[in-house]
Amino acid sequence: MKKLYGQKAYVQSAGVKNDMEIDGFSITVCREMGIELSKHRSRSFEEMRDWGDDLTQFDLIIALSPASQRMALELTRFHHLEIEYWPVLDPTGLGDGREAKLAAYRQTRDQIHSRMLVRFGPPEEEEL
Repeated sequence: MKKLYGQKAYVQSAGVKNDMEIDGFSITVCREMGIELSKHRSRSFEEMRDWGDDLTQFDLIIALSPASQRMALELTRFHHLEIEYWPVLDPTGLGDGREAKLAAYRQTRDQIHSRMLVRFGPPEEEEL
């Protein structure tokens, strides 16, 4: 999102859990598009709240899994906030061997990229 649209919107990444490191395959396939995830840290919705990010300050939550959609709906049930669910392939555990795993991760990356372009339009200066 930040790579495509820069500072036009405030973007925060969160999930149901924050106890996982960023997957090495995710880092690899995003790096292929010029997106650096190696320093990215996962955070949970609760952790965002604890750090002062009030979910009601956001206009939109995009959930990439049924679990994150349920959590977002629960946390925002008393607030007017748009929640979209983008079903994408969960590449974890798919593929035998490195190249097959990378292919699955690339498919997920490309699904998310395509959904962003459809939802938010092309960036002013497309770099990807």
